Amino acid sequence: MESTSQDINLNSPNKGLLADTMTDMHVDNTSAAAAPPPPLRASAYNGFTEAEEEELRSELAKVEEEIGTLRQVLAAKERHCGELKRKLGLTPLDGLKQNLSKSWRDVQISNAYKKTQETLSHVGQKTSAVLSNVGSVISRKLGDMRNSATFKSFEDRVGTIKSKVVGRDNGGDELHSPPASAEKPSQDNVPF
Repeated sequence: MESTSQDINLNSPNKGLLADTMTDMHVDNTSAAAAPPPPLRASAYNGFTEAEEEELRSELAKVEEEIGTLRQVLAAKERHCGELKRKLGLTPLDGLKQNLSKSWRDVQISNAYKKTQETLSHVGQKTSAVLSNVGSVISRKLGDMRNSATFKSFEDRVGTIKSKVVGRDNGGDELHSPPASAEKPSQDNVPF
């Protein structure tokens, strides 16, 4: 990693390997030597002397090299983390469950959620009271209707029709059923 022009291909199979384990990865050092130096007009335009510009370029190269190293280290750490999770039997679904659970807890402790919950609770109480009142009114009206002369007359007529259709047995309202001793067809006289 001494060259500042090292190209790190993040899509390669060797992505994220540390420098001491990257023996089969090709590093192109010729591109930096073949590239022409930046034009001198840029330094004059920015107001830097050539020495200041060279110092900034050197610092830029070091920072870019550090970024490349950090990418490799991060990729190695992510791979190691994945291996540890696999050894522990943790699946991506477990991680998703934990993330969702944490997110839900965060939502529940938020002020917006608490205010919404209080409002819905208040609305629910009001709705319950209204429905209770409506139920009481309907019940009272049905009771009044049942005690009315029209309903009594209707009830008497239905009772009369029922007794005529069904008939009365000893003054009761039971349906007539055949006696238990009724003749059953014998097995010998089966019509089949």
